[in-house]
Amino acid sequence: MKIFTFLIILLLNVNESNCQIINKIEFYGVKRNNEKFLRNMIKIIEGDALDSVKINNSILILNRLNGISNAKYDVLLQENNNYNLKYTITENYGLIPTLSIWTTDDVGAYRIGLYESNFLGKNNLLGGFYQYNEFNSFGINFSSPQFFSSNLGISLNLQRLISKEPVFFNNSKANYKYTNSSIEVLGNYQTSTKNLIKFGYATFNEKYDYLDGTTDGITPLNLDLDKQLIKLQYTYDNLNYNYYLVKGFKSSASFQYVTTQNNFQNNFIIGWNDFLFYKQFYSKGNWATRLRLGLSSNDKTPFAPFAVDNNLNIRGVGNIIDRGTGIIVLNTEYRKTLIEKRWFVLQGNAFIDSGTWRNAGGNFSDFLDMKNYRIYSGIGLRFIHKTIFNAVFRIDYGYGITKDASKGIVFGIGQYF
Repeated sequence: MKIFTFLIILLLNVNESNCQIINKIEFYGVKRNNEKFLRNMIKIIEGDALDSVKINNSILILNRLNGISNAKYDVLLQENNNYNLKYTITENYGLIPTLSIWTTDDVGAYRIGLYESNFLGKNNLLGGFYQYNEFNSFGINFSSPQFFSSNLGISLNLQRLISKEPVFFNNSKANYKYTNSSIEVLGNYQTSTKNLIKFGYATFNEKYDYLDGTTDGITPLNLDLDKQLIKLQYTYDNLNYNYYLVKGFKSSASFQYVTTQNNFQNNFIIGWNDFLFYKQFYSKGNWATRLRLGLSSNDKTPFAPFAVDNNLNIRGVGNIIDRGTGIIVLNTEYRKTLIEKRWFVLQGNAFIDSGTWRNAGGNFSDFLDMKNYRIYSGIGLRFIHKTIFNAVFRIDYGYGITKDASKGIVFGIGQYF
């Protein structure tokens, strides 16, 4: 039926586009969202000519909003060749608590938070979290992608994160207490339905305090660094969402220039690009792939910016097992719907995560060094609520294939990528 409706609209556009007028636009199912905001987002108004491209783009826009789980449309013929455009909306619940639990060096750790993902019904994110992992951390976040207009928005982030961080040198390791206190301001500009630019500035303080492990007599036991960061991000997004199923391609590039005034670290540049591809197989299968390519200034430092870690890139590898100034990571998985009810979905998945990196101060040939390769395979489960924003609880078990590899369970909120 949807294909038939689309063909009718397309035919009308070719033959008589100036005569086919949208007489009325109606929204059904809207309770938590601001209807005026939705009308501004779709960029179609009553009196416009019927245009299949604009209508389908409006569906893409609506399905990407935090407050909408699914949107669809119908075109209804009225008198005098006029048409009513009807949007039917399935809304997301926006106010949700978050909880993550994990272990670090046999110490229990957790993060709890509360977020409203559709504050005021206008796609605004507002919330914060508290984290404990031997140390106390917190963060407050506000994001309004359409704060100034449907194309222009702003984000504010304030956080104080404290963790135990391993530092690697001379085939040995030391543990430091790492404290990062930061304030970040980001602006975003949507140039088109598929293209988004973000630009911003952050000021932050980093502290490293030695805890235990091997020292080399050169690396300071304590560091207190004030830094500034300029950030630029560009995203091309051609993803199409149908509740929890995704298809299409997305590319997200991020570049940062970090300045600091100290005798131990230099100013540096870091950049990376995530390429994501999703394909839907019938109504139950979803193949997802992510390729990350990243490089930074190649200083020989134990505090290199790219980390190989369970929660970032390779499931089962452990908590920050190594660092580098360049990284190549490929994640691919097949997600299969096992159970689907009115609001609940149980999804199973099988995955392969692999990666390699350039050592700090090393060469591009490090990417080909077998000692730097990590390949992990595994299986997992996803517990999904279809009408609560990002309500995906995941659990994965990864097992290393490469030499001297580890194994482990990783879980969290949201799909891994």
